[in-house]
Amino acid sequence: MTLPAAGPTVLHTTVTDPLARPLLDELTHEYSTRYERPVDLGLEYPADEFTRARGGAFLLLLEDGEPVAGGAYRRYDAATAELKRIWTHSAHRRRGLARRVLDVLEREAAAHGYTRIHLTTGPRQPEAKGLYLAAGYRPLFDLTAAPESIGPLPFEKHLETPRP
Repeated sequence: MTLPAAGPTVLHTTVTDPLARPLLDELTHEYSTRYERPVDLGLEYPADEFTRARGGAFLLLLEDGEPVAGGAYRRYDAATAELKRIWTHSAHRRRGLARRVLDVLEREAAAHGYTRIHLTTGPRQPEAKGLYLAAGYRPLFDLTAAPESIGPLPFEKHLETPRP
């Protein structure tokens, strides 16, 4: 009898981990294609902003040792973590993996003393907008406006304090 897999495992790692490269390369390609301009995630934020020492985190979800999804947060201010680089590999979409990444990042941010999450997503990423709305994020923009007229779409969510 074969038991069902427990699902992807969470690996806390760094942006520079070679395991992260396939996901980040696909994310870079997706951004460059959707926004019709070159994107270099390595220049956007220094890798150390996503380390515990700097108030951040970077994680991957692994299945059979391979990355299927990932995401990160960095310190935005003393009370706020900023989510970045939430991504599901194209071969593994529509399985709830991005939502799992969000859940893990939210719990960890709360456990590290953050009380609020801030994030922005691009106006050409309706899937991300839908994910954040479904996960209880409050849009900090007019939902009836054309996304392209707004630019980056900001969201926030207040976190529950973890119980001891």
